[in-house]
Amino acid sequence: MKQLINNLKGDKGIWSFVALLALFSFMPVFSASSNLAYIGQGNGNTLGYLVKHIMHIGIGFAIIFMVHKVPYHYFKAVSKGALYIVWVLLAYTLIKGTVIAGANASRWIQVPFIGVTFQTSTLASMVLFIFVARYLSKAREVPIDFKSSVLELWIPVFVTLLFILPANFSTTALIFSMVLMLVFIGKYPLRYIGIVVGSGIVFLAFFILIAKAFPDAFPNRVDTWINRIDNFTSDKPGEDDYQIEKAKIAIASGKIYGLGPGKSIQKNFLPQSSSDFIFAIIVEEYGLIGGLGVLALYLLLLFRFIIASHKANSLFGKLVVVGLGFPMIFQAMVNMAVAVELLPVTGQTLPLISSGGSSIWMTCFALGIIISVTKKEEEIAQEMKDAAKREEALQNLIDRELEGDAAVAEGYSIEDKAKNPMHAVLNK
Repeated sequence: MKQLINNLKGDKGIWSFVALLALFSFMPVFSASSNLAYIGQGNGNTLGYLVKHIMHIGIGFAIIFMVHKVPYHYFKAVSKGALYIVWVLLAYTLIKGTVIAGANASRWIQVPFIGVTFQTSTLASMVLFIFVARYLSKAREVPIDFKSSVLELWIPVFVTLLFILPANFSTTALIFSMVLMLVFIGKYPLRYIGIVVGSGIVFLAFFILIAKAFPDAFPNRVDTWINRIDNFTSDKPGEDDYQIEKAKIAIASGKIYGLGPGKSIQKNFLPQSSSDFIFAIIVEEYGLIGGLGVLALYLLLLFRFIIASHKANSLFGKLVVVGLGFPMIFQAMVNMAVAVELLPVTGQTLPLISSGGSSIWMTCFALGIIISVTKKEEEIAQEMKDAAKREEALQNLIDRELEGDAAVAEGYSIEDKAKNPMHAVLNK
């Protein structure tokens, strides 16, 4: 174990907080999977779901380990080509994803032969953030021209969002917000950002009008997320109200110290208790202290991301850490806000804690790239330290040689004086 830990490179703080979140996830997932066990197996045995979650986490950490070994600038080179592949996957998901059973099936595709469902928008967001970071790092070298940036940056961004929007408005809004944050940090001109935001609002309104006017023209879930927003802002009863009410009952039942591990009651009534609403189960079982503890871990992870971004030796590295790390924390905050009814139901999971396979793996892939950036910082710092040691050793060697030469010269001088007869007379 000690040897394995020593082989882990990069920011040890990020490694630690990720491991703590993953380890903590075993208990709430094991507890909250009981309703799934009753529905799927009929006996309420959640051990199989725990083993499955442990396997997902184990594969996720293997992904982090493998990816963090890859120099992060390699992802800069492949981001543009990967974006085209992502468009194909998103288009396929939009067309074929509806055949998969489930309420949110249009977001997912099923990987052939292995039967694993995969949410392509998660991969798309990660590739898009790297693509935006790549553009901003290149654009820093010359003044940004809005017309050229529309072609090189914003058209790819809006094409990606166009593929995601019909099935998943919340993910689209999250990605667009993070892209705006990224270009702001990358010092993209504010007046251009204002134009982009205005264009995005107009485009969204136009899309909604088209979807409402021609509901059967293309697959979309416009009515679903419009109803969610409408239910959130009004008192109309709906399915989302049932979920929120059960989540609030769970949170209120937890009080300060919680009911105890595995003693949640609302997990048997709350849909998606092991994924979208797992934070409510955490608070019910571990109380306000447990909920604040989870929040603190995410904030500490955010703090490490900020430090890693500040220390990165290149602009691309800084933007990659921000682009991949901040959305992870923002998604966690959205998930918690939904549980306490600060936001409408969005379907966003709690990173590294909620059950699921592909979502955990994509999160771990992003973490691997972030740790790769911090590993490069450590390598540069170690090279500078080694160079300083070599320089110091060389200087010491030169100093010893100079001292030796001086001693030899002084020795010759004394011997010469001793041989000189006049020197002997003067000494008398």
